[in-house]
Amino acid sequence: MVSKELEYLLDAARERKMTEEERELQRLSFAYGNTHFENELITKDTVNRAAEELRAEDAKDRRSAG
Repeated sequence: MVSKELEYLLDAARERKMTEEERELQRLSFAYGNTHFENELITKDTVNRAAEELRAEDAKDRRSAG
């Protein structure tokens, strides 16, 4: 059985919308957790740098397509 306080918090969490920044941080955290699990040499900095490179490539592709 769930306490009323926990039920309230769960309902509030269900209704809350994440910001784009929060979504990106969650995505990076997920990527780090999954890759570090497989390869301990992967760091948060490694994931952040890879994400930056992908964003730069995407922006370059968008500029050349437009």
